[in-house]
Parts: sequence; structure tokens; C-alpha cells
Amino acid sequence: MLLRDETLGIGELSRLTGVSVRTIRFYCDEGIIASVRSTGGHRRFDQGAVERLGLVRRLRGLGLGLAAIAQVIGGERSMADAVAAERAELDVRLAELAWRRASLRAVEEALPAERAARLELLAVVEDAVAAREVLVEFWRQQMVSPVTDGIFASFLSMAVPQPPFDPTPPQVVAYAELVALVGDRSLTRGLRARALANARLIGDESELMNGVGEAVVLAEPYVIAGEPPREGPELDRFVAAHAAVRRIGDTPAFRSELLSFVESDRDPRVRRYWRLVGEVSGEKATIGATVGWLTDSLECSVRS
Repeated sequence: MLLRDETLGIGELSRLTGVSVRTIRFYCDEGIIASVRSTGGHRRFDQGAVERLGLVRRLRGLGLGLAAIAQVIGGERSMADAVAAERAELDVRLAELAWRRASLRAVEEALPAERAARLELLAVVEDAVAAREVLVEFWRQQMVSPVTDGIFASFLSMAVPQPPFDPTPPQVVAYAELVALVGDRSLTRGLRARALANARLIGDESELMNGVGEAVVLAEPYVIAGEPPREGPELDRFVAAHAAVRRIGDTPAFRSELLSFVESDRDPRVRRYWRLVGEVSGEKATIGATVGWLTDSLECSVRS
């Protein structure tokens, strides 16, 4: 055991660190700072307690909890890991606050006659994370044919925008409208019925999504530029992707038939969904908007 002159009393430790005696006792009781008892029953601390207590004080100043600090002091966790975890938790809380602030502004900025309806709309996205899960589940229900996890994840990244970290009021309103839109049962039933009908004709959904993805890449510059629908290699690739999974060729008759199969992509509610995705994400051409352009191009081809 350390000799008395090699240790510090609680009062001296308090003077050296600026931490109150009461707080030091609390840290001792919580196992943050170790002490020994003198023959008289008083707490005594080794010289390293000054540095450890200073570290505790600085970490507390950054908002770390006692449990995390105890792990750092005890060597169970690095300071970098503890600080990173605290920062991540703070990011979550800040995002929640930013979302609430934008929602409040959205109600505040609405016209008086529209304020009650705006408030009711925003009630569905009080929790942005839960709101996103509603959109994910909507698209999961539409995937009636098996696709790889990678392809589905890639599609979700384009179809379901992440709630912005610091959203504007219009972005919060757009997100709420997305959630409200996928709650339209007639839309959901119609899309699922069409997906089931297509699934009976399509041999490989992943192959189709890859092929359509290639057509989207070709068409995207025209959509961004605001070009009207047109026949061209991007439409040919789109049609070829559908023909390939049906094991048939690209003919005028097939194009007419395909137009009815992709009719759901031209539903005004589906088009509105993709416009809202663009409002939230800031994308100039969402995948849905580009597919819509391709289906319009298909109609031009069939009607010409």
C-alpha cells in the first residue's frame, strides 16, 4: 500500500483538479476513480488520480456518460471509440431536431386555410426513420419476383430517399406526401396486381432490372436536358430488356403489347411519387422519371 506522503487526500485532489469534493466522492462510489482508505478511514488517492480526474472532467464536458467514461478509464474502450459513439448519438439527435424544426416551419409557412391540412399531413412523418421504413415496405411488397439482395438494395437507394439530415420545409412536406401516397390502397393493389401479372411472363426479374438500368443510363441525359420522348438506342435497349426475359424478339406487335404491360409506370400517382423523390433527393432525373420517359417514348414508337 502507498505511504501517506505518496498519496493525496480528497481535499488536496479537489484543489489540484478543480473538481468538488462531493463530485469526487460520487465518482469513487460509481467506480470511476479508485481510492484507498487510510487507517483513519479517509479516502486517499495516488498521484495518477489527478490526470484521471482531469480526463473524466474533459470527457464529461463533451457530454459522455459515466458508463462510457468508466470504460475509457478502465482501458476497456479507446477514447476515440467512445468519442465517436457519442458523436454518432449526437448526430441522430441533431437530425431529429432538424426534422422537427423544418416541420414546424412547414406548418408556420402554410397559408392559414391550409395549415390544418398541412399539420395532419406532417403527422405521418414525425419519426423520419419510421417514415422511410414505410416506403421500404411498400417497395418490398411490389417485388413479387425474386431478385438478388444487391439489386434490391440498389433499387431502394434510388426509390426510397434517405431523410435529409437538415431538411427544408418543402423536403419534409414532400416526404410526408410520399408516405401518404403509398398509403393509397387502390394504387398499391393495382401495382401489385400488375407485378403479379408480369411475373408470370418474366423469366428473370434481376436480368430485367439490369437491362432496364442500362436503358435508364442511356436515357438520363435526355431527361435532364428536358428532351421530349423519342425513338432511339435507349428505347431499343429498354424494349430489348423486356423482350429478352420473355424469350421473344423485338417486333411492332411486341412493342404494342409491352405498352400495356408498363402502363402502371405511367399512372399519374406513380409519376407523382418520382417527382416527390426528386424534391427530397435533389436528383435532376430519378430512375422512375427516366423509366416514365422511356415508356412515353415507347408510346411514341407504337403510335407512329
